[in-house]
Amino acid sequence: MKVTVDEDKCCGAGSCVLAAPDVFDQRDEDGVVVLLDPEPAEHLHAAVREAAEVCPAAAILLGERA
Repeated sequence: MKVTVDEDKCCGAGSCVLAAPDVFDQRDEDGVVVLLDPEPAEHLHAAVREAAEVCPAAAILLGERA
């Protein structure tokens, strides 16, 4: 799994951090998403998919590894 985020779309809701804290964090100054792991381990995939689904701004994009 390959994860990318669109910081311009991010509204700082923090849903991604709650769903997958090993993969996402937020900047202290504005709450915008920070991607900690662009290629998370397989055991984190379900949490990352949930994070993408609950993101109110659709700022998380999932793809396959190249």
